[in-house]
Amino acid sequence: MAASATTDAASVAKASEAAPAAAEAASETASDAAPAAAPKFDKGDTGWMMLSTLLVILMTVPGLALFYGGLVRSKNMLSVLMQVMVTFSMIVVLWALYGYSLAFTEGNAFIGGFDRLFMKGVWDNVAGSFAPAATFSKGVYIPEIVFAAFQATFAGITCALIVGAFAERAKFSAVLAFMVIWFTFSYLPVAHMVWYWMGPDAYTGAEVVDAMNAKAGFIWQMGALDFAGGTVVHINAAVAGLVGAYMIGKRVGYGREAMAPHSLTLTMVGASLLWVGWFGFNAGSALEANGFAALAFINTFVATAAAVLGWSVGEALHKGKASMLGAASGAVAGLVAITPAAGNVGIGGALIIGAIAGFAGLWGVTGLKKMLGADDSLDVFGVHGVCGILGALLTGVFNSPNLGGPSAVGDWVTASMIAPDVYSIATQVWTQLKAVLITVVWSTVVSVIAYKLVDLVIGLRVPEEEEREGLDITSHGETAYNK
Repeated sequence: MAASATTDAASVAKASEAAPAAAEAASETASDAAPAAAPKFDKGDTGWMMLSTLLVILMTVPGLALFYGGLVRSKNMLSVLMQVMVTFSMIVVLWALYGYSLAFTEGNAFIGGFDRLFMKGVWDNVAGSFAPAATFSKGVYIPEIVFAAFQATFAGITCALIVGAFAERAKFSAVLAFMVIWFTFSYLPVAHMVWYWMGPDAYTGAEVVDAMNAKAGFIWQMGALDFAGGTVVHINAAVAGLVGAYMIGKRVGYGREAMAPHSLTLTMVGASLLWVGWFGFNAGSALEANGFAALAFINTFVATAAAVLGWSVGEALHKGKASMLGAASGAVAGLVAITPAAGNVGIGGALIIGAIAGFAGLWGVTGLKKMLGADDSLDVFGVHGVCGILGALLTGVFNSPNLGGPSAVGDWVTASMIAPDVYSIATQVWTQLKAVLITVVWSTVVSVIAYKLVDLVIGLRVPEEEEREGLDITSHGETAYNK
Protein backbone atom coordinates (compact mmCIF):
# COMPACT_ATOMS: atom_id res chain seq x y z
CA MET A 1 0.00 0.00 0.00
CA ALA A 2 1.43 3.36 -0.97
CA ALA A 3 1.70 5.92 1.80
CA SER A 4 2.26 9.64 1.73
CA ALA A 5 5.61 11.11 2.71
CA THR A 6 4.13 12.49 5.91
CA THR A 7 2.67 9.16 6.88
CA ASP A 8 5.90 7.35 6.05
CA ALA A 9 7.84 9.69 8.29
CA ALA A 10 5.40 9.00 11.07
CA SER A 11 5.85 5.31 10.60
CA VAL A 12 9.48 5.44 11.63
CA ALA A 13 9.76 8.31 14.04
CA LYS A 14 9.34 6.62 17.39
CA ALA A 15 10.78 3.51 15.83
CA SER A 16 9.30 0.87 18.04
CA GLU A 17 6.77 -1.90 17.63
CA ALA A 18 3.12 -0.89 17.35
CA ALA A 19 0.58 -2.04 19.88
CA PRO A 20 -2.15 -4.38 18.68
CA ALA A 21 -4.57 -2.53 20.97
CA ALA A 22 -4.44 0.55 18.74
CA ALA A 23 -7.59 -0.13 16.76
CA GLU A 24 -9.60 -0.75 19.92
CA ALA A 25 -8.15 2.29 21.66
CA ALA A 26 -8.97 4.56 18.74
CA SER A 27 -12.62 3.53 18.78
CA GLU A 28 -12.84 4.02 22.54
CA THR A 29 -11.42 7.55 22.42
CA ALA A 30 -13.56 8.73 19.52
CA SER A 31 -16.75 9.45 21.47
CA ASP A 32 -20.08 9.42 19.64
CA ALA A 33 -18.35 8.34 16.46
CA ALA A 34 -20.04 6.01 14.03
CA PRO A 35 -18.81 2.40 14.13
CA ALA A 36 -15.66 2.17 12.03
CA ALA A 37 -15.29 -0.34 9.26
CA ALA A 38 -13.06 -3.28 10.01
CA PRO A 39 -9.46 -2.53 9.00
CA LYS A 40 -8.38 -4.01 5.71
CA PHE A 41 -4.94 -5.54 5.41
CA ASP A 42 -2.66 -4.80 2.49
CA LYS A 43 -1.29 -8.00 0.98
CA GLY A 44 2.10 -6.38 0.39
CA ASP A 45 2.52 -5.40 4.05
CA THR A 46 1.32 -8.80 5.23
CA GLY A 47 3.57 -10.66 2.80
CA TRP A 48 6.58 -8.56 3.76
CA MET A 49 6.04 -9.21 7.46
CA MET A 50 5.74 -12.96 6.92
CA LEU A 51 8.96 -12.93 4.90
CA SER A 52 10.67 -10.84 7.59
CA THR A 53 9.63 -13.38 10.19
CA LEU A 54 11.19 -16.17 8.16
CA LEU A 55 14.37 -14.14 7.78
CA VAL A 56 14.72 -13.72 11.56
CA ILE A 57 14.27 -17.47 12.00
CA LEU A 58 17.09 -17.89 9.46
CA MET A 59 19.22 -15.57 11.59
CA THR A 60 18.86 -17.85 14.57
CA VAL A 61 18.65 -21.36 13.17
CA PRO A 62 20.98 -21.84 11.36
CA GLY A 63 22.71 -18.41 11.37
CA LEU A 64 23.51 -17.75 15.02
CA ALA A 65 23.90 -21.47 15.75
CA LEU A 66 26.60 -21.89 13.09
CA PHE A 67 28.31 -18.61 13.99
CA TYR A 68 28.60 -19.70 17.62
CA GLY A 69 29.27 -23.34 16.79
CA GLY A 70 32.30 -22.56 14.66
CA LEU A 71 33.80 -20.47 17.46
CA VAL A 72 33.90 -23.22 20.10
CA ARG A 73 36.15 -26.26 20.23
CA SER A 74 35.02 -29.28 18.23
CA LYS A 75 34.12 -31.23 21.38
CA ASN A 76 31.45 -28.63 22.20
CA MET A 77 30.03 -27.97 18.74
CA LEU A 78 26.76 -29.85 19.17
CA SER A 79 26.18 -28.50 22.67
CA VAL A 80 26.12 -24.95 21.33
CA LEU A 81 23.85 -25.92 18.43
CA MET A 82 21.50 -27.60 20.91
CA GLN A 83 21.46 -24.68 23.30
CA VAL A 84 20.63 -22.23 20.51
CA MET A 85 18.00 -24.37 18.81
CA VAL A 86 16.22 -25.63 21.92
CA THR A 87 16.32 -22.22 23.63
CA PHE A 88 14.80 -20.60 20.55
CA SER A 89 12.11 -23.27 20.33
CA MET A 90 11.25 -23.07 24.01
CA ILE A 91 10.92 -19.28 23.95
CA VAL A 92 8.60 -19.43 20.93
CA VAL A 93 6.32 -21.77 22.89
CA LEU A 94 6.41 -19.54 25.98
CA TRP A 95 5.69 -16.55 23.74
CA ALA A 96 2.50 -18.18 22.51
CA LEU A 97 1.47 -19.18 26.02
CA TYR A 98 1.96 -15.90 27.86
CA GLY A 99 4.91 -13.90 26.53
CA TYR A 100 3.10 -12.05 23.77
CA SER A 101 0.33 -11.02 26.11
CA LEU A 102 2.67 -9.66 28.77
CA ALA A 103 4.76 -7.76 26.22
CA PHE A 104 2.13 -6.33 23.89
CA THR A 105 -1.15 -5.78 25.69
CA GLU A 106 -2.22 -2.95 27.92
CA GLY A 107 -1.18 -3.26 31.55
CA ASN A 108 1.02 -0.67 33.20
CA ALA A 109 4.20 1.13 32.24
CA PHE A 110 6.36 -1.92 32.99
CA ILE A 111 4.42 -5.01 31.95
CA GLY A 112 1.35 -5.91 29.93
CA GLY A 113 -1.78 -7.80 30.87
CA PHE A 114 -3.40 -11.17 30.21
CA ASP A 115 -5.75 -10.36 27.32
CA ARG A 116 -3.78 -12.48 24.87
CA LEU A 117 -2.88 -15.49 27.02
CA PHE A 118 -2.61 -18.58 24.81
CA MET A 119 -2.97 -16.17 21.86
CA LYS A 120 -6.70 -15.86 22.45
CA GLY A 121 -8.41 -13.19 20.39
CA VAL A 122 -5.82 -12.84 17.65
CA TRP A 123 -8.29 -14.39 15.23
CA ASP A 124 -11.84 -15.72 15.08
CA ASN A 125 -11.72 -19.14 13.50
CA VAL A 126 -15.51 -19.27 13.16
CA ALA A 127 -15.89 -15.95 11.38
CA GLY A 128 -12.52 -16.27 9.68
CA SER A 129 -11.59 -12.75 10.76
CA PHE A 130 -8.23 -11.60 12.05
CA ALA A 131 -7.62 -9.00 14.74
CA PRO A 132 -5.66 -5.95 13.51
CA ALA A 133 -2.30 -4.78 14.81
CA ALA A 134 -1.35 -1.16 14.28
CA THR A 135 1.69 -0.08 12.31
CA PHE A 136 3.17 3.42 12.46
CA SER A 137 0.86 4.94 9.85
CA LYS A 138 -2.65 6.08 10.61
CA GLY A 139 -5.22 3.74 9.16
CA VAL A 140 -2.70 1.04 8.25
CA TYR A 141 -2.84 -2.38 9.92
CA ILE A 142 -1.44 -5.87 9.58
CA PRO A 143 -2.98 -9.07 10.97
CA GLU A 144 -2.12 -9.31 14.64
CA ILE A 145 -1.28 -12.97 14.21
CA VAL A 146 1.56 -11.99 11.85
CA PHE A 147 2.81 -9.29 14.23
CA ALA A 148 2.82 -11.83 17.07
CA ALA A 149 4.82 -14.32 15.01
CA PHE A 150 7.35 -11.65 14.02
CA GLN A 151 7.84 -10.63 17.62
CA ALA A 152 8.21 -14.26 18.73
CA THR A 153 11.38 -14.50 16.66
CA PHE A 154 12.83 -11.45 18.42
CA ALA A 155 12.23 -13.00 21.82
CA GLY A 156 13.75 -16.29 20.69
CA ILE A 157 16.96 -14.89 19.23
CA THR A 158 17.50 -12.58 22.21
CA CYS A 159 17.60 -15.51 24.61
CA ALA A 160 19.72 -17.57 22.20
CA LEU A 161 22.32 -14.77 22.05
CA ILE A 162 23.04 -15.19 25.76
CA VAL A 163 24.27 -18.76 25.20
CA GLY A 164 27.55 -17.54 23.72
CA ALA A 165 28.76 -15.93 26.94
CA PHE A 166 28.97 -19.16 28.94
CA ALA A 167 29.50 -21.66 26.12
CA GLU A 168 31.47 -24.86 26.82
CA ARG A 169 30.79 -25.21 30.55
CA ALA A 170 27.10 -24.73 31.44
CA LYS A 171 24.61 -27.50 32.18
CA PHE A 172 22.00 -27.86 29.46
CA SER A 173 19.16 -28.05 31.98
CA ALA A 174 20.49 -25.00 33.80
CA VAL A 175 20.59 -23.01 30.56
CA LEU A 176 16.95 -23.75 29.85
CA ALA A 177 15.84 -23.00 33.41
CA PHE A 178 17.67 -19.68 33.38
CA MET A 179 16.11 -18.74 30.05
CA VAL A 180 12.58 -19.28 31.35
CA ILE A 181 13.18 -16.96 34.30
CA TRP A 182 15.09 -14.31 32.37
CA PHE A 183 12.64 -14.26 29.47
CA THR A 184 9.73 -13.77 31.86
CA PHE A 185 11.23 -11.12 34.11
CA SER A 186 13.71 -9.30 31.85
CA TYR A 187 12.86 -9.68 28.18
CA LEU A 188 9.10 -9.22 28.50
CA PRO A 189 9.19 -6.11 30.75
CA VAL A 190 11.93 -4.43 28.68
CA ALA A 191 10.07 -5.17 25.44
CA HIS A 192 6.90 -3.72 26.94
CA MET A 193 8.68 -0.64 28.29
CA VAL A 194 10.38 0.13 24.98
CA TRP A 195 7.86 -0.94 22.35
CA TYR A 196 4.33 -0.90 23.71
CA TRP A 197 2.12 2.03 22.80
CA MET A 198 -1.45 2.56 21.74
CA GLY A 199 -0.76 3.06 18.03
CA PRO A 200 -1.20 6.14 15.84
CA ASP A 201 -4.97 5.89 15.43
CA ALA A 202 -5.44 6.15 19.18
CA TYR A 203 -4.29 9.78 18.98
CA THR A 204 -7.59 11.22 17.77
CA GLY A 205 -7.20 14.67 19.28
CA ALA A 206 -5.18 16.82 21.66
CA GLU A 207 -7.53 15.96 24.51
CA VAL A 208 -6.52 12.26 24.52
CA VAL A 209 -2.76 12.60 24.04
CA ASP A 210 -1.82 12.50 27.72
CA ALA A 211 -4.12 9.55 28.39
CA MET A 212 -2.73 7.57 25.47
CA ASN A 213 0.86 8.35 26.39
CA ALA A 214 0.22 7.20 29.96
CA LYS A 215 -0.81 3.76 28.69
CA ALA A 216 2.48 3.25 26.84
CA GLY A 217 5.61 1.55 28.12
CA PHE A 218 7.86 3.49 30.47
CA ILE A 219 10.76 3.92 28.04
CA TRP A 220 8.42 4.70 25.16
CA GLN A 221 6.94 7.50 27.24
CA MET A 222 10.44 8.95 27.63
CA GLY A 223 10.72 9.27 23.86
CA ALA A 224 13.61 6.83 23.38
CA LEU A 225 14.20 5.59 19.82
CA ASP A 226 14.81 1.88 19.26
CA PHE A 227 13.84 0.81 15.77
CA ALA A 228 14.55 -2.90 16.01
CA GLY A 229 15.99 -3.80 19.40
CA GLY A 230 19.22 -2.13 20.46
CA THR A 231 18.02 -2.08 24.06
CA VAL A 232 15.44 -4.86 24.03
CA VAL A 233 17.59 -7.42 22.23
CA HIS A 234 21.30 -6.65 22.23
CA ILE A 235 22.00 -4.72 25.42
CA ASN A 236 19.49 -6.80 27.35
CA ALA A 237 21.07 -10.09 26.22
CA ALA A 238 24.66 -8.86 26.48
CA VAL A 239 24.27 -7.87 30.12
CA ALA A 240 22.69 -11.23 30.94
CA GLY A 241 25.57 -12.97 29.20
CA LEU A 242 28.23 -10.98 31.05
CA VAL A 243 26.59 -11.67 34.40
CA GLY A 244 26.53 -15.36 33.50
CA ALA A 245 30.20 -15.35 32.54
CA TYR A 246 31.04 -13.97 35.97
CA MET A 247 28.70 -16.20 37.98
CA ILE A 248 29.46 -19.47 36.16
CA GLY A 249 33.18 -18.78 36.15
CA LYS A 250 35.95 -19.26 33.63
CA ARG A 251 36.42 -22.36 31.53
CA VAL A 252 38.88 -24.93 32.80
CA GLY A 253 42.28 -23.98 31.43
CA TYR A 254 41.19 -20.51 30.33
CA GLY A 255 44.25 -18.36 29.73
CA ARG A 256 46.58 -21.37 29.90
CA GLU A 257 45.30 -23.74 27.21
CA ALA A 258 44.55 -23.12 23.54
CA MET A 259 40.85 -22.51 22.96
CA ALA A 260 40.90 -21.50 19.32
CA PRO A 261 37.72 -21.72 17.20
CA HIS A 262 37.47 -25.12 15.57
CA SER A 263 35.87 -23.96 12.28
CA LEU A 264 36.10 -20.40 11.06
CA THR A 265 34.49 -21.64 7.86
CA LEU A 266 31.27 -22.36 9.73
CA THR A 267 31.59 -19.09 11.61
CA MET A 268 31.79 -17.20 8.32
CA VAL A 269 28.75 -19.08 7.00
CA GLY A 270 26.87 -18.25 10.18
CA ALA A 271 27.83 -14.57 10.02
CA SER A 272 26.67 -14.41 6.41
CA LEU A 273 23.32 -15.94 7.30
CA LEU A 274 23.01 -13.45 10.13
CA TRP A 275 23.60 -10.60 7.70
CA VAL A 276 20.96 -11.90 5.28
CA GLY A 277 18.44 -12.57 8.03
CA TRP A 278 19.04 -9.21 9.65
CA PHE A 279 17.28 -7.49 6.74
CA GLY A 280 14.07 -9.02 8.06
CA PHE A 281 15.01 -8.10 11.61
CA ASN A 282 15.60 -4.41 10.83
CA ALA A 283 13.54 -3.64 7.73
CA GLY A 284 10.68 -5.76 9.04
CA SER A 285 10.50 -3.55 12.11
CA ALA A 286 8.91 -0.84 9.97
CA LEU A 287 5.86 -3.17 10.04
CA GLU A 288 4.99 -2.05 6.52
CA ALA A 289 6.45 -2.49 3.05
CA ASN A 290 7.09 1.22 2.68
CA GLY A 291 9.88 3.72 2.20
CA PHE A 292 11.17 3.40 5.71
CA ALA A 293 11.43 -0.35 5.41
CA ALA A 294 13.62 0.42 2.40
CA LEU A 295 15.65 2.92 4.45
CA ALA A 296 16.20 0.35 7.19
CA PHE A 297 17.13 -2.16 4.48
CA ILE A 298 19.86 -0.07 2.88
CA ASN A 299 21.14 1.15 6.26
CA THR A 300 21.51 -2.47 7.36
CA PHE A 301 23.42 -3.12 4.14
CA VAL A 302 25.87 -0.22 4.23
CA ALA A 303 26.47 -0.05 7.99
CA THR A 304 27.44 -3.73 8.08
CA ALA A 305 29.79 -3.35 5.14
CA ALA A 306 31.41 -0.31 6.78
CA ALA A 307 31.85 -2.24 10.03
CA VAL A 308 33.58 -5.14 8.23
CA LEU A 309 36.05 -2.65 6.80
CA GLY A 310 36.44 -0.83 10.11
CA TRP A 311 37.21 -4.00 12.07
CA SER A 312 39.59 -5.27 9.38
CA VAL A 313 41.49 -1.98 9.27
CA GLY A 314 41.66 -1.81 13.05
CA GLU A 315 42.91 -5.39 13.27
CA ALA A 316 45.53 -4.79 10.61
CA LEU A 317 46.78 -1.74 12.46
CA HIS A 318 46.73 -3.51 15.82
CA LYS A 319 48.03 -6.96 14.87
CA GLY A 320 49.54 -6.43 11.45
CA LYS A 321 47.01 -8.75 9.79
CA ALA A 322 43.28 -8.70 9.12
CA SER A 323 41.58 -12.04 9.87
CA MET A 324 38.48 -13.84 8.65
CA LEU A 325 37.27 -14.06 12.23
CA GLY A 326 37.66 -10.31 12.50
CA ALA A 327 35.73 -9.64 9.30
CA ALA A 328 32.87 -11.91 10.43
CA SER A 329 32.86 -10.30 13.87
CA GLY A 330 32.87 -6.87 12.22
CA ALA A 331 29.76 -7.77 10.27
CA VAL A 332 27.95 -8.69 13.48
CA ALA A 333 29.19 -5.53 15.17
CA GLY A 334 27.78 -3.40 12.37
CA LEU A 335 24.48 -5.25 12.40
CA VAL A 336 24.14 -4.76 16.14
CA ALA A 337 24.99 -1.06 16.05
CA ILE A 338 22.59 -0.21 13.22
CA THR A 339 19.68 -2.11 14.79
CA PRO A 340 18.27 0.74 16.91
CA ALA A 341 19.10 3.26 14.18
CA ALA A 342 18.04 1.35 11.07
CA GLY A 343 14.96 3.41 10.18
CA ASN A 344 15.94 6.39 12.29
CA VAL A 345 19.03 7.69 10.48
CA GLY A 346 20.08 8.62 6.97
CA ILE A 347 22.48 6.61 4.85
CA GLY A 348 25.43 8.85 5.80
CA GLY A 349 24.68 8.31 9.47
CA ALA A 350 24.49 4.54 8.92
CA LEU A 351 27.91 4.51 7.28
CA ILE A 352 29.44 6.40 10.19
CA ILE A 353 27.73 4.22 12.79
CA GLY A 354 28.95 1.08 11.03
CA ALA A 355 32.53 2.26 10.68
CA ILE A 356 32.74 3.28 14.34
CA ALA A 357 31.15 -0.03 15.38
CA GLY A 358 33.91 -1.95 13.62
CA PHE A 359 36.56 -0.29 15.76
CA ALA A 360 34.40 -0.31 18.91
CA GLY A 361 33.68 -4.03 18.61
CA LEU A 362 37.37 -4.79 18.14
CA TRP A 363 38.12 -2.87 21.34
CA GLY A 364 35.26 -4.65 23.09
CA VAL A 365 36.72 -8.11 22.46
CA THR A 366 40.31 -7.10 23.20
CA GLY A 367 40.85 -4.15 25.53
CA LEU A 368 37.50 -4.14 27.34
CA LYS A 369 37.46 -7.92 27.73
CA LYS A 370 40.81 -7.79 29.54
CA MET A 371 39.57 -4.97 31.76
CA LEU A 372 36.43 -6.87 32.73
CA GLY A 373 38.31 -10.10 33.40
CA ALA A 374 35.34 -12.33 32.55
CA ASP A 375 35.47 -15.41 30.34
CA ASP A 376 32.76 -14.25 27.94
CA SER A 377 33.41 -17.23 25.67
CA LEU A 378 32.10 -15.85 22.38
CA ASP A 379 32.29 -12.13 23.21
CA VAL A 380 28.59 -11.51 23.63
CA PHE A 381 29.13 -8.37 25.67
CA GLY A 382 32.15 -7.20 23.70
CA VAL A 383 30.13 -7.12 20.48
CA HIS A 384 26.43 -6.96 21.37
CA GLY A 385 26.85 -4.90 24.52
CA VAL A 386 29.41 -2.40 23.28
CA CYS A 387 27.94 -1.96 19.81
CA GLY A 388 24.37 -2.03 21.10
CA ILE A 389 25.13 0.85 23.46
CA LEU A 390 27.05 2.67 20.72
CA GLY A 391 24.19 2.31 18.26
CA ALA A 392 21.58 3.40 20.79
CA LEU A 393 23.46 6.60 21.62
CA LEU A 394 24.38 7.46 18.02
CA THR A 395 20.74 7.02 17.02
CA GLY A 396 20.06 10.16 19.02
CA VAL A 397 22.76 11.98 17.06
CA PHE A 398 22.02 10.93 13.49
CA ASN A 399 18.23 10.95 13.84
CA SER A 400 18.63 14.73 13.66
CA PRO A 401 17.26 16.17 10.38
CA ASN A 402 20.25 18.50 10.46
CA LEU A 403 22.49 15.44 9.96
CA GLY A 404 20.39 13.73 7.32
CA GLY A 405 18.07 11.84 9.67
CA PRO A 406 14.26 11.63 9.38
CA SER A 407 13.67 13.30 12.79
CA ALA A 408 10.97 12.04 15.16
CA VAL A 409 7.23 12.54 15.44
CA GLY A 410 6.48 15.51 17.65
CA ASP A 411 2.68 15.21 17.46
CA TRP A 412 0.96 11.90 16.84
CA VAL A 413 -2.42 13.57 16.36
CA THR A 414 -1.21 15.19 13.13
CA ALA A 415 1.78 12.86 12.61
CA SER A 416 3.97 15.94 12.26
CA MET A 417 7.71 15.75 12.69
CA ILE A 418 10.03 17.71 14.95
CA ALA A 419 11.41 20.53 12.84
CA PRO A 420 15.17 20.84 12.22
CA ASP A 421 15.40 24.10 14.16
CA VAL A 422 13.72 22.49 17.18
CA TYR A 423 15.44 19.08 17.23
CA SER A 424 17.97 18.81 20.06
CA ILE A 425 20.69 16.19 19.68
CA ALA A 426 21.76 16.61 23.31
CA THR A 427 18.22 16.02 24.58
CA GLN A 428 17.70 12.93 22.43
CA VAL A 429 21.09 11.44 23.31
CA TRP A 430 20.31 11.94 27.01
CA THR A 431 17.00 10.15 26.49
CA GLN A 432 18.81 7.32 24.70
CA LEU A 433 21.33 7.06 27.54
CA LYS A 434 18.57 6.79 30.13
CA ALA A 435 16.98 3.97 28.14
CA VAL A 436 20.35 2.18 27.99
CA LEU A 437 20.93 2.56 31.73
CA ILE A 438 17.45 1.31 32.62
CA THR A 439 17.97 -1.75 30.42
CA VAL A 440 21.42 -2.47 31.90
CA VAL A 441 20.19 -2.21 35.49
CA TRP A 442 17.02 -4.21 34.86
CA SER A 443 18.79 -7.05 33.07
CA THR A 444 21.59 -7.14 35.65
CA VAL A 445 19.24 -7.49 38.60
CA VAL A 446 17.06 -10.13 36.94
CA SER A 447 20.09 -12.06 35.69
CA VAL A 448 21.82 -12.21 39.07
CA ILE A 449 18.68 -13.49 40.75
CA ALA A 450 17.92 -15.98 37.96
CA TYR A 451 21.44 -17.46 37.87
CA LYS A 452 21.50 -17.75 41.65
CA LEU A 453 18.14 -19.53 41.77
CA VAL A 454 19.17 -21.97 39.06
CA ASP A 455 22.51 -22.61 40.75
CA LEU A 456 20.80 -23.40 44.04
CA VAL A 457 18.25 -25.76 42.48
CA ILE A 458 20.12 -27.37 39.54
CA GLY A 459 23.68 -26.13 39.55
CA LEU A 460 24.97 -23.95 36.74
CA ARG A 461 28.09 -25.79 35.72
CA VAL A 462 29.05 -29.27 34.60
CA PRO A 463 31.72 -31.15 36.58
CA GLU A 464 35.33 -30.51 35.56
CA GLU A 465 35.85 -33.97 34.08
CA GLU A 466 32.77 -33.53 31.85
CA GLU A 467 33.97 -30.12 30.74
CA ARG A 468 37.36 -31.52 29.79
CA GLU A 469 35.83 -34.38 27.83
CA GLY A 470 33.44 -32.04 26.04
CA LEU A 471 29.75 -31.32 26.38
CA ASP A 472 28.79 -33.04 23.14
CA ILE A 473 29.46 -36.49 24.61
CA THR A 474 28.78 -35.81 28.28
CA SER A 475 25.59 -33.76 27.87
CA HIS A 476 24.12 -35.13 24.65
CA GLY A 477 25.80 -38.47 23.98
CA GLU A 478 26.96 -37.65 20.47
CA THR A 479 29.82 -36.04 18.56
CA ALA A 480 29.85 -33.50 15.76
CA TYR A 481 32.64 -35.18 13.83
CA ASN A 482 33.72 -38.76 13.29
CA LYS A 483 37.28 -39.39 14.42
